[in-house]
Amino acid sequence: MKQLTLAKAVKGVGIGLHKGEPIEITLEPLEVDSGIVFFRSDLNVSYRAIPENVINTQMATVLGDDRGFISTIEHLMSAINAYGIDNIRIVLNANEAPVMDGSSISFCMMLDEAGIKELDTPKKIMVIKKPIEIRDGNKFVRLIPTKEPRINYTIKFDNAVIGEQTYNFEFSKKNYIENIARARTFGFLKDVQMLRDKNLALGGSLENTIVVDENRILNPEGLRFKDEFVRHKILDAIGDLTLLGYRVFGDYISFAGSHHLNHLLTKEVLKDKESYEIVTLEKANEKVYEKVFA
Repeated sequence: MKQLTLAKAVKGVGIGLHKGEPIEITLEPLEVDSGIVFFRSDLNVSYRAIPENVINTQMATVLGDDRGFISTIEHLMSAINAYGIDNIRIVLNANEAPVMDGSSISFCMMLDEAGIKELDTPKKIMVIKKPIEIRDGNKFVRLIPTKEPRINYTIKFDNAVIGEQTYNFEFSKKNYIENIARARTFGFLKDVQMLRDKNLALGGSLENTIVVDENRILNPEGLRFKDEFVRHKILDAIGDLTLLGYRVFGDYISFAGSHHLNHLLTKEVLKDKESYEIVTLEKANEKVYEKVFA
């Protein structure tokens, strides 16, 4: 129940989803209370992964300011959260994190290679004390107090392949790796040309995206899970909530959520100081919370 960082630095290379160019990524250890920090080596600019630094949520979660930006951070953030890592620096030589295979499993493998180092300071977590909800019509995202954190997510698409899917995820590292980490991002064939006309999704392919037509999946290997679409939305939500700066001890419930609604939720939580409590984990209370970090 101590703060965690990496035991050593690790490097990798992957394609950027939107620019379609190779991106070098290095994950490095950081000291106590440093948080999650992204560093663009090509610009010599750093961004802490906090809601105040989010500048766009249209196609992905994007950190930045007038000096530059870093896009598509949510898959990596999701893996960092699942591994309980409190302090880490992510070095990139481009304006987005690599998409890898469209899931977070490659980042999990990098974290496994780096190893986890325990620091000599207790971990802090955010305990949700009262319900907080963001709603847009019938779409909503919500955090509520709980004794055993779960994510209950429902998606509904006007598409014969996806339709309506619900998944209830009980949070633990083991459960994440087995049931969430391999779920890939997805998109619709009808949107591909529109995105590319905007110089987006230039690196998207059947190697890193589930591509859906009106009534079929174009990927020859098919799905990794029959409900892979909603599982990926859970992967995204875990990454987006990581911007709160702490592991969140509360139930997350969503119907047709998005990066944008998740971002508004993190801002609303931090705005209402009565909605949460920052708990320092000591021996006296760790039994209550240890299951989440198993």
